[in-house]
Amino acid sequence: MTASDTARASVLVEAVAGLRDAVEASVLPLSTPGQAPGLAVRKELLDQLDDYVLPRLRSIDAPLLAVVGGSTGAGKSTLVNSIVGARVSRSGVLRPTTTSPVLVHHPQDQRWFADQRILPSLARVTGGPGEEGQPGTVRLVPSSTLPAGMALLDAPDIDSVVQANRELATQLLSAADLWLFVTTAARYADAVPWDLLRTAAERGTAVAIVLDRIAPEAVDEIRPHLASMLREQGLPTAPIFTVPESDLTSDGFLPPESMGRLTAWLDALASDSRARAVVVSQTLKGAMDSLSGRTSTLARASDEQAAAARALTAAAADNYDHATEGVKDGMTDGTLLRGEVLARWQEFVGTGEFFRQIESTLSKWRDKITASIKGQPAPAEDLGEALQSGVANLLVSHASAASADTAREWRRLPGGEALLAAHPELAKPSPDFNPRVEAMVRQWQGEVFDIVRSEGGNRRTNARIAAYGVNAIGLFLMLVSFAATGGLTGAEVGIAGGTSVLAQRVLEAIFGDQAVREMAAKARRSLLDHVETLYAAEQDRYAAAVAAVGDTDQQSAALNAAATRVREVNA
Repeated sequence: MTASDTARASVLVEAVAGLRDAVEASVLPLSTPGQAPGLAVRKELLDQLDDYVLPRLRSIDAPLLAVVGGSTGAGKSTLVNSIVGARVSRSGVLRPTTTSPVLVHHPQDQRWFADQRILPSLARVTGGPGEEGQPGTVRLVPSSTLPAGMALLDAPDIDSVVQANRELATQLLSAADLWLFVTTAARYADAVPWDLLRTAAERGTAVAIVLDRIAPEAVDEIRPHLASMLREQGLPTAPIFTVPESDLTSDGFLPPESMGRLTAWLDALASDSRARAVVVSQTLKGAMDSLSGRTSTLARASDEQAAAARALTAAAADNYDHATEGVKDGMTDGTLLRGEVLARWQEFVGTGEFFRQIESTLSKWRDKITASIKGQPAPAEDLGEALQSGVANLLVSHASAASADTAREWRRLPGGEALLAAHPELAKPSPDFNPRVEAMVRQWQGEVFDIVRSEGGNRRTNARIAAYGVNAIGLFLMLVSFAATGGLTGAEVGIAGGTSVLAQRVLEAIFGDQAVREMAAKARRSLLDHVETLYAAEQDRYAAAVAAVGDTDQQSAALNAAATRVREVNA
């Protein structure tokens, strides 16, 4: 290999490693339609990148790894034992027989397999065929019978009754330079093997077929049919080796004459470095070419996740925006001048007799105002508490509706149901929401009193403020801030209208009409600012729950960029 070839290979390894990191960093936490297939593709990509592509790119001259796979009872372990001429893998009628993979290699090749160069997720163990490895292990068996330059890996059944075995078998096939697929005359047309064979064809994996336990008289009928099926599935050049049904030797091996053509082909492949390089090149090229398409599939699943996350966050934002608008309407439609506030206002300015007279003439209102200024003002405490309670109830009511509406929408949106199950508290306001509302309303009332104080610009104004008291004038300003009566009906309209007009006349007599309008607008804006801050904190709970499962926003771009980099370097 020339210096330029070495440099190019190094750049390619770096690009593929970057893709591998992008795939590993990708998360698909939300229950979307594409989540399950996306996770499957992610696992397949990581397995093949870790188990085959990167190890092979870093060690192009390493021994060829032929993975022996197939259906239950196809005779894989017996075939491996017969090829090696020793009982290296357990065989028998009990299923499953091979529960952990067995990797047979020439002693000279041990260094290639003893470390984590390939199959880094599997721990290495040693021992005989009676010492099956634990899950998550691969048993290494040196054998001088097997030629140097090629190793055989006996994989679990691809249709094993044990799911973990099926998943491991699929992973091992992705790690193969050559897939030696073993089937029988009775099982060669089964659906499960052909799903994997199609995958091998799509990825360009080199495949050889062993048709085991076939009656000699059936070879001429079944072999052409199998070859036709292979052509249809994109594997027209896959060699087919037939192993006729025969009695095993006393050692439990297939007789040499029944598998002579297969062993001759394997020996030739192992002894011919150029032939091995052709097989490795075919499989590696196929694997590299398949990376882009599979990464695109993962990127699309990532886009779907990001869209789902945005929809969940937007649902909360929309509902809390609606809650804010509801509070804004409630501040100006007369809602806050109902019930308890009206009763306390009556107590504040006098008796019900006053309200029977408020529709007479403006001069009578002014007379009442003058009398009030000359006399002692009524207590403001009850009215202040009523206003505080009314505002707090308005805020709590809309916040409760926003949380309930958001929970209902989340149950309809992809990923929302699972998030709500993990965060049931999101179906209602925060546990400390009511105390925070009450504290905020008290703070706002203090700010209204500060507005009154700041408007006292001369001795005459200050004297009139003093006649009522800052708190009383501040309550008048709150009433004017909630002046409109669109939400009231019947007698309430007249009473509330009289309430706001009387309060406004008091303020205008003290400050002037323009100042009163500015003060009322400032009081409303101050309250809305507090409401927006309060609701934003509630809304942030939903955004935080979505963000906590993982950031998928830039994931697709990172995956596509990494895949593009690999294509450019590999071109």
